[in-house]
Amino acid sequence: MMFEFLEQVAATAAEATLPHFRSRLAIDNKEAQGFDPVTEADRAAERQIRALIAQRFPEDGIHGEEYGLERPDAPRRWVIDPVDGTRAFITGLPVWGTLVGLTENGRAVAGLMAQPFTGEAFIADGTKAMRLWRGAAEPLGVSGCRDLTDARLFTTSPHLFQGALRQRYDALERDVKLFRYGTDCYAFAMLAAGFADLVIDPGLQAYDIVALIALIEQAGGIVTTLDGGRAENGGDIIAAATPELHASALAVMRG
Repeated sequence: MMFEFLEQVAATAAEATLPHFRSRLAIDNKEAQGFDPVTEADRAAERQIRALIAQRFPEDGIHGEEYGLERPDAPRRWVIDPVDGTRAFITGLPVWGTLVGLTENGRAVAGLMAQPFTGEAFIADGTKAMRLWRGAAEPLGVSGCRDLTDARLFTTSPHLFQGALRQRYDALERDVKLFRYGTDCYAFAMLAAGFADLVIDPGLQAYDIVALIALIEQAGGIVTTLDGGRAENGGDIIAAATPELHASALAVMRG
């Protein structure tokens, strides 16, 4: 039931976002100092996802990036980022995604990362993690990489690391086999699919990561904060294919 519901969420989000992608849509800025873009695609997708959840699970809480928190005391909470990677979205790059995660008593148990332009949906339903593409479903599984020297590292941008954390991140880059930038939530999906081994992103919000926790864990990986805690509340996040790789990367990032 959960798997089919998340499929439905992916289809609903696609209807709201795809008509705006690579179009001349208006872009608003949510920050007085700096640039935090939001578009009608973000707002429309979240409205439709909220309506779908409310119809199917009316007693559940909802926390979305654009419209805030409903029913905060509910033991089950849906966490929504309607367009994760809005900067990619507004520059025409298909590495953004719709994130919808479910927590029970604060713990991530299910999640969706949908990329409608490529036609992919990455789904964790509580028991398994799968990728849907071109009408077929295939199981997701992490790579099994254990050594930093073999690792493929992703981050959104090294410029997001500040002070000593930037120095430690630069040291980590020197240790790994390959590093790539700018893929937002898609990087975490690629880790779950076995094409990346390590993802580190600082300063994430809960809606940036909750959906991806379930996806990575149910694909066999590990995701925590840089202090080794659970990642459901966001923060400086590290995800790895194996506990050994996770421990090695944490050691570098902690200096």
